[in-house]
Amino acid sequence: MAVDPFAELLRHLRRNANRTQDEQAGAINAASGRATMTRREVNRYENGANVPTDHTLGNIALACGVPLEPLLREAKAARARRREKNKAEDLDDVKRRTLLGGAVIGAAAAAEPWGRLAYALSKGSKIDPESTGVLIDHAARLHVDELNESALSLQSRVEAHLDAITAALPRAGAHERALTIAAGETAALAGWVAWDLGEHDKATSYYGVTSECAKKAGHPPLRALALGYASYGAPNPAKALEMLSQAAQDVRGRGNATAAAWALGRYAEEAAQSGDDAGALRALDQAKFAYDFADHTSEQAWVRFVTPYRMDSLTLSVYGELKRQELTATADSAVERLGGELPESGVVVLGDLASALLRGGDVDRGAYVAHQFAAAAESKPNTMGRQRAQAIAAGLPDTEHDLASHLLTFATL
Repeated sequence: MAVDPFAELLRHLRRNANRTQDEQAGAINAASGRATMTRREVNRYENGANVPTDHTLGNIALACGVPLEPLLREAKAARARRREKNKAEDLDDVKRRTLLGGAVIGAAAAAEPWGRLAYALSKGSKIDPESTGVLIDHAARLHVDELNESALSLQSRVEAHLDAITAALPRAGAHERALTIAAGETAALAGWVAWDLGEHDKATSYYGVTSECAKKAGHPPLRALALGYASYGAPNPAKALEMLSQAAQDVRGRGNATAAAWALGRYAEEAAQSGDDAGALRALDQAKFAYDFADHTSEQAWVRFVTPYRMDSLTLSVYGELKRQELTATADSAVERLGGELPESGVVVLGDLASALLRGGDVDRGAYVAHQFAAAAESKPNTMGRQRAQAIAAGLPDTEHDLASHLLTFATL
């Protein structure tokens, strides 16, 4: 029997606060001013054996720093499910349901956040504007936090928020489209985090739900986001180019300048690696032109990572692969932009800068930057850094054997 969605929501709230069940009981007692809550009762709430009273929910909301009204609504729905024995989240029941254009979610997927989201997308009713705004704003904040947090620390928060939106979608009413878009953005980030942690099948499932959200909301830029992320794991360059070409089509139009710059920049990167010099340079010029009109801080929530540093990274990658004479000037500009303090996205820039210099023939300078990259990547490890470590190691001269060995080891972690 599946755990009730409200019980899972309470569990995620506790985990998001980084507490054990004992610590959660203590926090609730601190909020109420009375030592009446126990670990056993917290466990009963999280297993679905009991539903907190409205008074207790007030203390839980205070202890976890979340709004009370959504908890009250979810508790009411949970009590109704208990009374009517309507096990909406029972795995056998979910398996029998046809969702989102005929896709059936199996038992394993139904237990995961993307499965619950897909189920919620097939329903609809009402939710108040204030709660909608809270959910949408938090989805945006997660994309900002992605610039500063590791995938491991971010994963539980992203999946917890995806659960919160999932719980709200059946009552979205007039806010269904806005919440569906926020759900898609959150699912895409969950996919990227999963991919960063090596959970590739899970990432694919999240990207699939993001595309379904795009279809349901009539919002093509969401599909572009899923395709752009998924392109990093494409089985071959031709497939990556196909995905990125579609992504570029999906972000045409006003309000999508940053998204267009990223999709076109990624296309240029893949085209350069596949040997299409003309296509790569054409796409890179289009990406730069789009970015001239972009504001990555005020467009869609998910474009926050497309900083000027990230555009430097894409440009360096293309020029280095093609051995263009513009590489030197671009490298100088990128180093100047990085300045004395390395930003979070600077690890990727250093990696592309080192690779570009090595491919372009500036071996001494490339080796120097490679040493800087190695130190930065170890302090802020992620999949993007590991990929670049492997490429840098392949381009280092024989005199840098120790560094090359170190980078290859790092790339396999």
